Amino acid sequence: MNPVDSHSPLQQRRAGLLLHPTSLPGPWGNGDLGAAAYHLVDWMVESGHTVWQILPLGPTHGDGSPYQCLSAFAGNPELISLERLVQEGWLDGPLNPNPNPGARQPHIARAFARFIAGADQAHRHELAAFRAQQAHWVEDYALYRVLKNLQGGAAWNQWPAPLRDRQSDAIARVAHDHQSAIEQVVFEQFIFFRQWHALRRYANGRGLAIFGDMPIFVAYDSADVWADRASFRLDAHGNPSVVAGVPPDYFSATGQRWGNPHYAWERMQANGFDWWIRRMEGALELFDLVRIDHFRGFEAYWEVPAHEQTAMNGHWVKAPGEALFSRLRELFDPLPVVAEDLGIITPEVEALRRGFSLPGMKILQFAFDGGAKNPYLPHNHEPNGVVYTGTHDNDTILGWFNSLSKAQQGMVCDYLGSDQCHMPWPLIRTAYASVAQLAIVPLQDLLALDGRHRMNTPGTTEGNWRWRFNWEQVPADLASKLNHLLKLYGRV
Repeated sequence: MNPVDSHSPLQQRRAGLLLHPTSLPGPWGNGDLGAAAYHLVDWMVESGHTVWQILPLGPTHGDGSPYQCLSAFAGNPELISLERLVQEGWLDGPLNPNPNPGARQPHIARAFARFIAGADQAHRHELAAFRAQQAHWVEDYALYRVLKNLQGGAAWNQWPAPLRDRQSDAIARVAHDHQSAIEQVVFEQFIFFRQWHALRRYANGRGLAIFGDMPIFVAYDSADVWADRASFRLDAHGNPSVVAGVPPDYFSATGQRWGNPHYAWERMQANGFDWWIRRMEGALELFDLVRIDHFRGFEAYWEVPAHEQTAMNGHWVKAPGEALFSRLRELFDPLPVVAEDLGIITPEVEALRRGFSLPGMKILQFAFDGGAKNPYLPHNHEPNGVVYTGTHDNDTILGWFNSLSKAQQGMVCDYLGSDQCHMPWPLIRTAYASVAQLAIVPLQDLLALDGRHRMNTPGTTEGNWRWRFNWEQVPADLASKLNHLLKLYGRV
């Protein structure tokens, strides 16, 4: 008997690994969609995993955060594998790898020049088809990237008013004078999607599903907001009137002022949530399953006046989440969405999630305080859910466990049924044993790495999103050990 209803996207018991492609090994400044990605897929299949979870794939700002992207639809050109371009004849080799940010760009420019000079008819048709299919975003995005470069990287609201406000004459002049640069941005998106789709086909062909990530909000300085100001709560000059965040809580006395613009929900609902439909369709071109970050914002969101320096003086505003997900389910059923429902969740948020059979999340590092009713403890899990040892925002298991007091460590070990916990494996086993249909473990935990290897520390801006592994860190017997455990707990 299936433990979840037919509307849940989790119809079988599975296990996955969390690793963003930028963390893959290689000679450039970050991992990419080249040989190491295919090697990882093969290793995951050997180890019994059937889900690869990643972070958002969009082009990032200077801080590298994939949760504040320059576009909700575009791919990050820093993930393009230059070696694959050489193998496919798009670029001459050999290359001299460079670990500095942006080092791929001159090579992509050379590949574009070769394409313009001599691409065969089949590839020209392929690019034209891509451009037509992605017309709802790719032209605006390419123009935005070129303008941002011309303006020295300034945010779009700091551009000259004719460009900021997309006045037709000014836009036409830029499109004419910088046509080649615009075409190159479209080309790099074509290459990114071409490489990503090849990798996804390979993974799917080996039985591996791709589990992606969608931030609920978009960055203010993005092509999305510049090109479609009417869909966001902005003033006459394009500045946010209110911004997103979360209220004061146990972790922050002043709350968190994220600064993302809020949606003009009434307008979005009036046009049938067209923007969200396109966004979900775009996500499903890349992924088999999508985690939506900050799900509670679909029931009610924390609205902070833009002039406030903290999130303290905000208030809750109801969102049309039920209407939105009803519309999405008309088009996608089962709705391939996992709800990030961490933190303080109200009964209304829980009802919204359950009403559409969306799996929630359980983080084991959050489980060991508050007593036996703590919802993150395994005996309180439910089948329609995803259990994690930790996420990209958490410390590694070793980093977390070593930060606990001796008494807290003793309580964790007592619950796990061991006098001496040799972390991280007792917690990994607990995740696999959970009744949750999907169990996800970050690669750092499978490699027993300490807190120096965490991906992100929330509330900080330095040193995040840069972690990478190398294959020398992977024990030769790890795949067989994991395969045994996943069979033992019914996840193969």
